[in-house]
Amino acid sequence: MLARCSWCGSDPLYVDYHDTDWGVPEHDSRALWEKLVLDGFQAGLSWITILRKRPAFRQEFDGFDPARVALWDEARIDRALTNPGIVRHRGKITSTVRSARLFLEIDADQGFAPWLWSFVGGAPIQNAWPDMASVPTATPESIAMSKALKKRGFNYCGPVITYAFMQATGMVNDHIIPCHRHDAVKALLAG
Repeated sequence: MLARCSWCGSDPLYVDYHDTDWGVPEHDSRALWEKLVLDGFQAGLSWITILRKRPAFRQEFDGFDPARVALWDEARIDRALTNPGIVRHRGKITSTVRSARLFLEIDADQGFAPWLWSFVGGAPIQNAWPDMASVPTATPESIAMSKALKKRGFNYCGPVITYAFMQATGMVNDHIIPCHRHDAVKALLAG
């Protein structure tokens, strides 16, 4: 049996996410925005809840196309609030529309992906944690990212959320050393 980070448990969806997605460096601006939005929706909930709802989120939010979501008005927000497949939280949905507009500004100015990756010096941070108890919930980098996002007008992006985002998008390799993905992701980081 393969050793894994204990947070994914045995749920097949969670295990697949851990084994194929979590920690893999992501440089696509749209995909990074989607993940940041979903991490914001996770606030107060478990990631598995969001992961199970991810297909419905993708459908409701126009494939997480920031240009389309930026055009949403109150009627479109109200329509999203009727979708039982997503987290129906007006503040988080409104925040997503605002973040789509902010995404477009940042992406036009300097590129959303390069801007986010600048918080880790443009390259993934390679960690070597012996166990899950050693993994931090926030770091100076996630605190800096959180402050910069909030200064721009983003919500639901505290330092714990931004660190989870950094872990998920491969800005840091936080697979623990015994995990079978640690070395595989480390090889991606080196490449």
